[in-house]
Amino acid sequence: MDFSVKKLASDAGVFFSRAVQFTEEKLGQAEKTELDAHFESLLARADCTKNWTEKIYRQTEVLLQPNPSARIEEFLYEKLDRKVPYRATNGEILGQYMLEAAKEFGSGTPYGSTLIQVGDCQRRLGGAEREFLQTSAISFLTPLRNFLEGDWRTITKERRLLENLRLDLDACKARLKKAKAAEAKAATVPDFHETRPRNYVLSASASAVSNNLTAEQELRAAQTEFDRQAEVTRLLLEGISSTHVNHLRCLHEFVEAQAAYYGQCHHVMQELQKELRSANGDVYPNSFVVNPRSVRCPSLDPSSTVPVNSLSPEVEALQIEEVHPPASGTRRAKVLYDYDAADTSELSLLADELITVYTVPGMDSDWLIGERGNQKGKVPVTYLELLS
Repeated sequence: MDFSVKKLASDAGVFFSRAVQFTEEKLGQAEKTELDAHFESLLARADCTKNWTEKIYRQTEVLLQPNPSARIEEFLYEKLDRKVPYRATNGEILGQYMLEAAKEFGSGTPYGSTLIQVGDCQRRLGGAEREFLQTSAISFLTPLRNFLEGDWRTITKERRLLENLRLDLDACKARLKKAKAAEAKAATVPDFHETRPRNYVLSASASAVSNNLTAEQELRAAQTEFDRQAEVTRLLLEGISSTHVNHLRCLHEFVEAQAAYYGQCHHVMQELQKELRSANGDVYPNSFVVNPRSVRCPSLDPSSTVPVNSLSPEVEALQIEEVHPPASGTRRAKVLYDYDAADTSELSLLADELITVYTVPGMDSDWLIGERGNQKGKVPVTYLELLS
């Protein structure tokens, strides 16, 4: 019990000494030991890494799981060390609803059969999304969280300890400075005409020397502790470079997973479009294309459309072979997306290839005539990037 009380009193004294030193530093009444420029640079780099890693981690969580309630639920299950229950993705739920609706409407009807095709597609998209979420959580989110909850907490703990030892060191410096001032004052030649006894003066001088020696010993011990902790903290801060290398590798894995996911989605949707387009003319000619003047463009912008029957009657009457490029006005264009020709008057396109394009009188502004070698046909403008 006595030991605990003494330790408590000692800790209280150290805390009070640090508080006094910190307050005097803030008021400009005490000197502060400054860290070297390289150490300060390491500290700034570590803080920057922590701040941006935390922001990237939080926003990636929002990207992968937009529902805040679901994020909170997953967080609680993780803290309780329990397995997160199965949760169907929105695509899987939508696909299931479409399949159930097809049973009610009849799978033999045009609407029912299309619901089956689209519903199966949505379920496949939902499965791809689930795989992407799992891969991203393991390869990207987990390493970022491990840094924030592991490495950074260790760095913060060691930095706090270094700051406390720095306050102790500066407090020791201040005590030594006071002790030296007292010793210098006591070492002054006494005036024997003064009323105080000579023994009192000698005793005061000896006490000042003793206090000076004690302050020097405390300063050496504090300096040793501070230097040791500074080296430990420096090594941890230099490890931030390894953290950057690890996060760079994780970032590449996240990009690969994201590219694979979007590529799979694009492939699934292309297959669905082909199925619906082939069934459009045989089973339900007026069900697929709601607006007979336009069809959807498989670009990144879902609102973009490609008009059909876009040539005026005069141009449509011409055979595509009879259309010739003008003397001037031809341009080069880069193809942005693959395009399958709907009929012989159109030109199929491959992404990233270069073609020559031009317009003819009476042509709709959403279409151009494209030439590739000996091949020629109509091409949609939304699939092209005009270069010159």
